[in-house]
Amino acid sequence: MRCILLGLSLVCFTYGFSQVDSIPPVGQDTVFRAPKKKPKPKELDSVGITIEDYKIISHARDTTYLDTTLSIQKEYKYNYLRKDNFELMPFSNVGQPYNSLGHEFDRINLYPSLGATARHFNYLESHDMTYYNVATPMTDLFFKTTFEQGQLLDAMLTFNTSRRFNFSIAYKGFRSLGKYQWSQVKSGNFRSTLNYVTENGKYRIRAHWTSQEIEGEENGGISNKELQFESKDPEFSDRSRLDVFFTDAENKLIGKRYYLDHQYRLFNKATDSLSLTDNYLALGHVFAYESKNYQFGQTNENEYFGEAFLTPISDRANLKTMYNELNAEFSNETLGVLKALLGLYNYNYFFNSIVISEEGEIPNKLQGEEIAFGARYTKQIGGFALDGGVTYALSGALTGNIFDATARYRINEKNVLSASLNSSSRMPDFNYLLYQSSYVNYNWLNTNRFDKEQISSLGVSFDSQFWGLLSAKYTTTNNYTYFTSLASDTEFENSQENAFITPLQEDNSVNYLKLKYTKEFRYKKWALANTLMYQNVSQTNQVLNVPEFVTRNTLYFSTDVFKRAMFLQTGITFKYFSKYNMDAYNPLLAEFYTQNREELGGFPMLDFFINARVKSARIYLKAEHFNSSFMENNFYAAPNYPYRDFVIRFGLVWNFFS
Repeated sequence: MRCILLGLSLVCFTYGFSQVDSIPPVGQDTVFRAPKKKPKPKELDSVGITIEDYKIISHARDTTYLDTTLSIQKEYKYNYLRKDNFELMPFSNVGQPYNSLGHEFDRINLYPSLGATARHFNYLESHDMTYYNVATPMTDLFFKTTFEQGQLLDAMLTFNTSRRFNFSIAYKGFRSLGKYQWSQVKSGNFRSTLNYVTENGKYRIRAHWTSQEIEGEENGGISNKELQFESKDPEFSDRSRLDVFFTDAENKLIGKRYYLDHQYRLFNKATDSLSLTDNYLALGHVFAYESKNYQFGQTNENEYFGEAFLTPISDRANLKTMYNELNAEFSNETLGVLKALLGLYNYNYFFNSIVISEEGEIPNKLQGEEIAFGARYTKQIGGFALDGGVTYALSGALTGNIFDATARYRINEKNVLSASLNSSSRMPDFNYLLYQSSYVNYNWLNTNRFDKEQISSLGVSFDSQFWGLLSAKYTTTNNYTYFTSLASDTEFENSQENAFITPLQEDNSVNYLKLKYTKEFRYKKWALANTLMYQNVSQTNQVLNVPEFVTRNTLYFSTDVFKRAMFLQTGITFKYFSKYNMDAYNPLLAEFYTQNREELGGFPMLDFFINARVKSARIYLKAEHFNSSFMENNFYAAPNYPYRDFVIRFGLVWNFFS
């Protein structure tokens, strides 16, 4: 009740004291579709600034503009990751790992990564960074409550010294104690970007700097789930009373990156220095240096992971990479854009010791360089757009090639048809190839035993204002690499499966089909938003597990209140996925592994929300998983790791303009 009163007070406070909004909404729906005749953007002041003058530029140079509206898509993205998590299953605490309800195997990076993927959900890679081109300084403020002690705040400020020079600085700070013993998570993500174009448009530069740290306490999950969790014993309604496997372990991911992408146009007939579709010939250079390390520490040896060489446990995997690229780009309004590149990638993946065992010596590093050549072509002719690229490794042991192509055809203003093709070949992540730990069974070298993973996918989609969005993708993987446990039935019953984790490669092909459909039905002020996903895996051995069916349905009501001073949206979201052999979580590696002994899922998740928009502020109040209080305790995010109980959370997203 106190949370509800506080949330209502926050709504009233925001309505009464928020600043005058210089950016009125362009509509209450976040999906911008081309109308038959584009209306003139509403001027915001005497200078003629509009919402479209606050541009957000992606790493791939796709440009959108700031959206201050309130929609159901904004509700789906109002979470720790700030993106739609339909295909993810969160753990009980904010910031903990997410289990996968669906997979996306297409690769955009030719080179293997460090690993510890369960700690990377909130880690911003180069392709996640955005750059800005704004008319006036703009601030984006995101706030949301967490579980018990702690809060989540993400603040970004972008400004310019001229029309051509834009700079941004942002920090995402987070801490949440959690409901269960030893489950605290905290993180800090600092990032800063620069975007500059000279007055004549010939020289362009964009750069970013990041420093990120994500740290979590690990308890191994509930150790007595049948008697303490599933029994619904009132004594254990306080989740901190439940027994966990250990309370002395934690893992941490730390990363720093420096990125520079600049270009000089030798011939440029542009009249607008910010144009990206001019006739020009340009030479460019890309530089990226990144240092990452993943750490796992534990005070005492625990049979959960098996026997240890020494205690306390202090594991640390390090990866330092440097990438240099020289490229040439030719752009012509008739011929399209053609880009050729030559890249040099240096890597050093290392540990602090060499392991000598009965099976042989395990070195402490993988070090080398990769040289690759690539090309990319982009062209749009009327309603038809083509984009494709290929990168091929000329030398090096890790990589092979990557190819992607996308064709898009706009049938008319309401219907778009597209197709995509992706093919790649490269070694799996470094932690599959080499790993060292104080625990005996977590030491391996697979550089001579593993082959390159070969992935091929074909996707098609049809986006219609009337019929909705339907997409289908078929993926074939050879040498599929995964973690699993080789524990016997007796060892599994004794909760020792994590002591026998090992990486393996599947000799047979794994074929994966994913069908996804999204459609919203509207009637006056009511709407029903639906997202459904069907998946099927064809495989000789059961190495890839996914739920056959996943659905999310939201029934909501939208209206203007207080003489149109506030836009209100309220409704209920239902989410469900069918039972399947859900991947288990290993806290030492920060990885999920395949298990085929326990089926989980098949339970509904109901959320009730009240959202409001007042000028440039969006306020969110949600009762998450409220049906858990009157249903069986069978809701798990992974074996031994429950999903969250009923909780009320609130927060806001606020944009300021100067």
